[in-house]
Amino acid sequence: MLILAVLIVCGVFANWVAPSDPLQSNLRSRNAPPVWLEGGSSQHILGADPLGRDILSRVIHGSRISLLVAAVSIGTGLTVGVTLGLFSGYYGGLVDELIMRLADVSRAVPYILIALVVAIVLGQSLVVILGVLAFATWSVFARQVRAEVLVLKQMDYVAQARIAGAGAGRIIVRHIFPGVINTVTVVATLQVGALMLTEAILSFLGAGIPPPTPAWGVMVAEGRDYLTNAWWVAFFPGAAIFLTVLSLNFLGDWLRDRLDPRLRQL
Repeated sequence: MLILAVLIVCGVFANWVAPSDPLQSNLRSRNAPPVWLEGGSSQHILGADPLGRDILSRVIHGSRISLLVAAVSIGTGLTVGVTLGLFSGYYGGLVDELIMRLADVSRAVPYILIALVVAIVLGQSLVVILGVLAFATWSVFARQVRAEVLVLKQMDYVAQARIAGAGAGRIIVRHIFPGVINTVTVVATLQVGALMLTEAILSFLGAGIPPPTPAWGVMVAEGRDYLTNAWWVAFFPGAAIFLTVLSLNFLGDWLRDRLDPRLRQL
């Protein structure tokens, strides 16, 4: 929680927290080491990249990109996936078959390859990466919600609501949807970390956020040619990815233990 709190603060207040402009270059500081190494200075606490840009400032601003990508992608995928999962589980039949086959197609398509093709055709942009990540996310929510709805719609309180004259829409929204919120919360928490990691991978491969935008994946890609003489260029954004994804996975596991009655520890 502490790591995630730091990430959110850095992302929201990046313009005030960062010590310098993440795009400002100074070739005199090219590959300057961190402050604690020989030749380092307080001007670049975590060192500088091959263009003399401050790594700490770029890592801080990179958190904003990661939060934006994760929030928009998970919001889109969650909305589409939960809606389709509710309809699929409740109505069944042809509706269920169609939605689940679309989910199978979504899971079967190698979205990294799709992202590379789309980036070549349409060019690298934030909109492209958001669309690819949303496409890769919705089926996870749809499948999980469908499984929960298949159980919940057999409950007595749903049958009583149906006998009382409640329509399908009211039953789904008022009686079934509250029962899947806990599951959706846990899945969303785990998916945020996966989305951040996927965005970093796509940016590293050149199909994600275009440079010189300070995205963590872009920074790792820029530093891979300098691992022997300037390891800090790739290490610190890589460490940010590692700590963020690890923290989100821990948070997801904790939420699952707290929200799932079958796993809750007394």
